[in-house]
Amino acid sequence: MQSLLRQFSVSIVLTMVAVIGAWILLGFGAAVTTAILIALEVVFSFDNAVINAKTLVRMSRVWQLVFLTVGIVVAVIGMRLVFPIVIVSLTASLGWRDVLDLALNNPHQYAHYLAAAHIAISSFGGGFLLLLTLYFFLDDEREILWLHRLERPLQKIGGKLWLPPVVALVVIGVVGALAPAHAAVWRGGITGVVAYTAIHLLIAGLGRATGDDKTAKYAGWGALIAFVYLEILDASFSFDGVLGAFAITNSVPLIAIGLGVGALWVRSLTVFMVRNGTLEAFRYLEHGAHYAILALSLALLYSIFHEVPEVVTGTVGIAIILASVISSRQFNAARPLSSK
Repeated sequence: MQSLLRQFSVSIVLTMVAVIGAWILLGFGAAVTTAILIALEVVFSFDNAVINAKTLVRMSRVWQLVFLTVGIVVAVIGMRLVFPIVIVSLTASLGWRDVLDLALNNPHQYAHYLAAAHIAISSFGGGFLLLLTLYFFLDDEREILWLHRLERPLQKIGGKLWLPPVVALVVIGVVGALAPAHAAVWRGGITGVVAYTAIHLLIAGLGRATGDDKTAKYAGWGALIAFVYLEILDASFSFDGVLGAFAITNSVPLIAIGLGVGALWVRSLTVFMVRNGTLEAFRYLEHGAHYAILALSLALLYSIFHEVPEVVTGTVGIAIILASVISSRQFNAARPLSSK
């Protein structure tokens, strides 16, 4: 227990500071809202933590520390405060100072402009995350399968480097053709597919550079590329959460604080999984996370046509991950004692 508290000590302290600070400065209602935002970010981004852990395990302790320090600054200030302002500025043709003024003094109008950018953001995130799952499920070298009847046929048609991006582009093409805002969907979706493809090829190249040792640590440019990948992945998860947060409050500072502290919890969970071998202990957890991300990517693309409450995607994701944990425990319990 002491070790557990030590690993999450910074997250616990900042949670207390955020909630108590909101109570002192803005009242009890603001404190409750902050706590809710933190909890929502943690619960609905657990699959993000699992995927992060797969990459972070190959980064040194120094880069893990960078992920928790510099990375959290990028996540809080960059992705949950600056990035939405930049998006509104570009889509609404407003200066960043005007957008900042709206965010602080007219949050209703700011939320309106932010919602107007939803199509472009959802298509980018949908394309990016869809391709992430396709590379996983179409990997013919993956030895562990969870849902054999579904995953085995996908493996049989996989093994081709070009197939996942082509499938993702076809999906984006169909969604864009059906959507009223064709250009926005195609532009955002194609950008997401291209961005993930480029990063995937870079990381695959780094893997080949380390030979057959899949436990070799990323170093130098390799570690930097992996770090950038984690930040872009975080952006794909976070923006939808920012939009959903406006259903709880229109206070931009509270949203930034609540989601920011929640993001720190997610990153602490990632490091915890890496240092405690969680992915190895729960063999189907990674599968569950990818199924949850697949559901999120499809929900993002569907939200171009109809609103999908974040609580729906979050609940579905958590249910899938819990199922993968239960299956993992059942597998571990069924193994002969000699193999444990």
